[in-house]
Amino acid sequence: MQLNLRNPLVFFDLETTGVNIVKDRIVEISFVKVFPNGKEESKTRRVNPEMPIPAESTAIHGITDEDVKDCPTFKEIAKSLAAQIEGCDLAGYNSNRFDIPLLAEEFLRAGVDIDLNKRKFIDVQTIFHKMEQRTLSAAYKFYCNKDLENAHTAEADTMATYEVLKAQLDRYSELKNDINFLSEFSSFNNNVDFAGRMIYNDKGEEIINFGKYKGRLVEDVLKTDPGYYTWIMNGDFPLNTKKMFTEIKLRGFNSK
Repeated sequence: MQLNLRNPLVFFDLETTGVNIVKDRIVEISFVKVFPNGKEESKTRRVNPEMPIPAESTAIHGITDEDVKDCPTFKEIAKSLAAQIEGCDLAGYNSNRFDIPLLAEEFLRAGVDIDLNKRKFIDVQTIFHKMEQRTLSAAYKFYCNKDLENAHTAEADTMATYEVLKAQLDRYSELKNDINFLSEFSSFNNNVDFAGRMIYNDKGEEIINFGKYKGRLVEDVLKTDPGYYTWIMNGDFPLNTKKMFTEIKLRGFNSK
């Protein structure tokens, strides 16, 4: 089934130094850009993370410090990458919880202003888990009836994710071949920030989604506990989370 697209859809996968969105870095990024007319473009790039790659991470994706020592840093490729995904919606496997938040962090660290909040996100893992409760290799076997060779390499995982989504659309009549529908269906929470530290309530208001103020309106907390914003800014939170807190705080100033 060919995807019904209004904008290009970029399927992507990251291999990283670890799973900490704040501290870890990208070592490889691979994407398949699918255009509304069905044309496909693919690209894979190794990235020097400017930090050692832990042995346990190398054991998963097979990328070593030696492999990336002469590769460009993310900052060196950030502008060209941003241009390649400009105006595109994004899709991946577990991407809403990991790949997109980490990619947003890397862009912010590189000083590249790209507003990912305007994009539609499709998380194929979420669709799979809602429908079948399995892993990517099992999803590929289940939907495509093929074994996933070279699992945990960005290129193989990216292509598998693309094929799985098309197969999901073929299998489930209740899934609409529509990016808005798939984006909403594959989202567990209506996140304000990519890490889900804040979510929107049914009135479209930002509420805190963790800690002692969970369930409270962000604006109310920032007014009643001024030190909370300072704690967020000085804490071990993603840059995207801090950015969204700052935007809400500034909005409060401007409304006075």
